[in-house]
Amino acid sequence: MILLRAAAFLLCLAGFALPSPLRAQPAPEPPPGATAEPVAPVPAPQVTEEDQQALALLADLQRYSGESADELRRDLAAANQAVARVRSDANRVRLAVLLTLPAAGAPDDARALTLLDQVAGKTPGTSPVKQIAAILYAQINERARGVTEERRKTAAAQEKLDQLRAVERSLLLERSRNAGGAGGGGGGGTGR
Repeated sequence: MILLRAAAFLLCLAGFALPSPLRAQPAPEPPPGATAEPVAPVPAPQVTEEDQQALALLADLQRYSGESADELRRDLAAANQAVARVRSDANRVRLAVLLTLPAAGAPDDARALTLLDQVAGKTPGTSPVKQIAAILYAQINERARGVTEERRKTAAAQEKLDQLRAVERSLLLERSRNAGGAGGGGGGGTGR
């Protein structure tokens, strides 16, 4: 969810604007005493095919955030088939995002990063889909680094715990040996 909001925010910052309906803009009020000249309506910006792909991609990514596990698994299967049929940048990004969602199946961050690198890493450009891929790549890569660091810390803590358990077993063994040797001799002495 955070990734989707970040992508939308960055697209807005990058100058990617959604088209507004074709309407004539109201004419500004002329200063007092000036003659009003007719103002031509400002045409809506043209939406390119790349922009349409990015909009469809963002809509799909937003939809994924509200889907059930079964729906996500179906989307994952469909995305795998779509990439096999048409290796478009938008299809790769869809698949990469689905690969990172635990509800869709076992997360595969490595494959997701590979797919996103194929999109964003090819030629860094201003294409909206490439920008989305670059944002997602950075986010997933950072999360993967965090997971790796946590695993390393967990392994180090487990190793220390195992060492402490070994010391404890050693101390208990030593204590039982000492206790066993002292109790067996009692009663010797004068021999009378």
